[in-house]
Amino acid sequence: MTIRTPAQIPPVHRLLAQAAGLVAEHGHSLVAREAKALLEQVRADLLLGTAQHHPGDLRSALAQRVHSCLAPHLRPVFNLTGTVIHTNLGRALLPQDAVPAVTAAMLAPTNLEFDLAAGQRGEREDAVEALLRQLTGAEAATVVNNNAAAVLLTLSALAAGRECVVSRGELVEIGGGFRMPDVMASAGVRLVEVGTTNRTHPADYRRAIGAATALLLKVHTSNYRVEGFTASVGEAELAGIAREHGLPLASDLGAGCLVDLSPYGLPREPMPQDMLAAGCDVVTFSGDKLLGGPQAGLLVGTRDVIARIRRHPLKRALRVSKLTLAALEATLRLYLRPESLRDTLPTLRLLTRALPDIEATARRFEAALARAAGPAFDVRVMPLKSQIGSGALPVELLPSAGLQVKPQAAKGSGHAVEALARRLRSLPRAVIGRVADGALLLDFRCLEENDFDAFAAQLAATHPAP
Repeated sequence: MTIRTPAQIPPVHRLLAQAAGLVAEHGHSLVAREAKALLEQVRADLLLGTAQHHPGDLRSALAQRVHSCLAPHLRPVFNLTGTVIHTNLGRALLPQDAVPAVTAAMLAPTNLEFDLAAGQRGEREDAVEALLRQLTGAEAATVVNNNAAAVLLTLSALAAGRECVVSRGELVEIGGGFRMPDVMASAGVRLVEVGTTNRTHPADYRRAIGAATALLLKVHTSNYRVEGFTASVGEAELAGIAREHGLPLASDLGAGCLVDLSPYGLPREPMPQDMLAAGCDVVTFSGDKLLGGPQAGLLVGTRDVIARIRRHPLKRALRVSKLTLAALEATLRLYLRPESLRDTLPTLRLLTRALPDIEATARRFEAALARAAGPAFDVRVMPLKSQIGSGALPVELLPSAGLQVKPQAAKGSGHAVEALARRLRSLPRAVIGRVADGALLLDFRCLEENDFDAFAAQLAATHPAP
């Protein structure tokens, strides 16, 4: 019987009796809550005249609501955007070695803050600090939950209530409207800008230093580049100025990389060990960008400055969990064997993937994607340009390849492309590409062999839109 009036809506207990199997599987509380919400929606639809409901459909709708409620919001996707370290897609993929390390930390008590040798309370970051010291040459190191937190903590610990001198050309804004001047204000630090947007000289810093100055800050402009008539003061020269005036020098590297990328055919990025060798007292950088690990903010530097940072009350508020430490330790250990790093670190492997391999992957799925898209679209292999992402090497593009999916008809092509992109995003494992020049572009740099079967199965089960 079709339900046509609110009076025909079954009571909750009757719907629950009809869905006894669902209740047995998931419990009365959850199913009853969703049943009440469903019947309220049915009532509203009938009063508005927007729908009619059959009792059998109610059972199916209830099951769908329950399963949707229990489904995780975070789920794997296929990253075919061409951006390797994609902020919106979780940034760096963790190395395989991190998986058992995190699992072990989840399933059993650990010596997180317990010194096994002494039988007493230990330091949370001992294992990670030792690795960071070994890899960077720093006297000391500490960890917080991301690089923004690392910068905030550094400013708060070293310059709260006083002045910090920064080049005007380094007052960066990163994703989400996160601006360096705003971070300084939040830390209670008075910003002193020196130089101009494109040129800053040593004399600019010297003139700005006064009795209220507490810190000099060097910011690596990792998400943009100024070219042309430019000048900046390097870390070594700036460290000399800081020492002349008895001030600490901090360097915010942003992306941060622990190895020279040039032997892998990539542009060389500044490394924490470079900044420390140049005389910086503290260097901050991310764990989940070029380093290829979990989200974390890493601070390395002199023993005295890191000790001051650790003592600040914000440090406890910004500390990381045992799961992050487990993943970070496993990632850092890979750097002890640099000869195998390309094989063991997913970020480096994807960034250095050979172009013929990417082209072969695109050709492998050309026909399957054409069938899934339907005759209204033309699908062909195209040369593309990948980017590193997350503000790292912003103007460097990597030769890549993928599929261009373009409507056959010019009329309504924009709507057709957006509809296809939505259809691919609605798959069990969403396929995320990018729309450009009236076409959907799928860059295959980040689709590796272990995902080929799953990707092919999804395409085979995808039917063209009517």
